[in-house]
Amino acid sequence: MSKQHPIIAVTGSSGSGTSTVRHAFHDLFRRLDIKAAWVQGDGFLRYDRQTMRQEIESAAASGRVFSHFSPEANHLDKLDALFRQYSHDGTGSLRNYPHDDAEAAQYGAPQGQFTDWKPLPANTDMLFYEGHHGATSMPATAHTPAIRIAEHADLLLGVTPSVNLEWIQKIHHDCGRTGCGEQYVIDTILHRMPDYVNHIVPQFARTHINVQRVPLVDTSHPFIARDIPQQDESIVVIHFREPHKFHFPNLLKKLAGAHMTRRNTMLVPGGKMILAIEAICTPLIAEMMAQRNKAD
Repeated sequence: MSKQHPIIAVTGSSGSGTSTVRHAFHDLFRRLDIKAAWVQGDGFLRYDRQTMRQEIESAAASGRVFSHFSPEANHLDKLDALFRQYSHDGTGSLRNYPHDDAEAAQYGAPQGQFTDWKPLPANTDMLFYEGHHGATSMPATAHTPAIRIAEHADLLLGVTPSVNLEWIQKIHHDCGRTGCGEQYVIDTILHRMPDYVNHIVPQFARTHINVQRVPLVDTSHPFIARDIPQQDESIVVIHFREPHKFHFPNLLKKLAGAHMTRRNTMLVPGGKMILAIEAICTPLIAEMMAQRNKAD
């Protein structure tokens, strides 16, 4: 954690909706005139798309679980180093992983492969990370150093919709973006479940705020669903790890239809999800900037 170089990390699995949260922060940063260093977690994968598929198939043939969530499938040491270095002096290196043709054109690399490593933009106000491992913390082993990614972040958000909704979003996202077949995505979901339980779920105990979208329409059979439930067909459950830091009466006034279900849990209409994130996080980000300016 750093007053001069704060870090925000949004964590969730593929299809969880972290991109929606990223868009909310884009708007928030623009209003507060904040220059952010944007980091995508997929840039810290160890293998490109083709090699990753080969590794997954090889692991499955030998009865091992191996997925994008597996620590050994990622450069978690490099991500840890980036967070640690940025919190120290506001610098670091990253690379990008184009998922589709649009991102390939944007980053100048073929889809499914990596760009070269490059320095972060200079003189940024804070770092924003979106990916699978932003709240990871792992002890050292005989063969690997300790990973303390979560400890370097100043604000951790977890995005975790109800699991059937997450699967529906994953199928629609991957089939539409990479062109792979529906059965391939279903097989991927089932294969990586142990890694989801062991490496994604524990992070939500470390996040400061968890955002969970719950559909109000039938998602009992996610593998035959043809449409993703819309925002206004859902509710959003927001959990606060440290509720004493928030003034809930003021938040409830800004969010029509919202109410508290527990002292640390707010229920928000699905259509107000982005508004809720902005209302909750704007004072936190403004305070980070105030502390940063004092530390300069």
